[in-house]
Amino acid sequence: MSMQIKRLRVYTDDSAYVGNHKLHELIATRARAMRMAGGTVFEAIIGFGHTPQRRRRAVLDDVQSIVIEIVDEERMLRAFVDSLSDLEGLGPITIEAVEVLRWPAGATLDGLGGKV
Repeated sequence: MSMQIKRLRVYTDDSAYVGNHKLHELIATRARAMRMAGGTVFEAIIGFGHTPQRRRRAVLDDVQSIVIEIVDEERMLRAFVDSLSDLEGLGPITIEAVEVLRWPAGATLDGLGGKV
């Protein structure tokens, strides 16, 4: 592969809202609108971090830890993070290099206008 693909992770929880919309749904919608190469929203089984509480998935829990992963070229991911500056309720945001072993045949990175 000729492109350097990176993975962005945005941490939040299921209780974070923007108006009537869950924060993780809004982030995923924005990522798609900005034509990011791909993304997935994960609900964590157990999570802990900057708050003293440990979040563990249970049937009656109201708050679940959420991780949004988005893959694309670094400059696209950094531009996407800048577009999130108006949102509250975000946890840490990380970016890391990934080694892409396979990409769907004919898939393109729309933001780059080129084939992977």
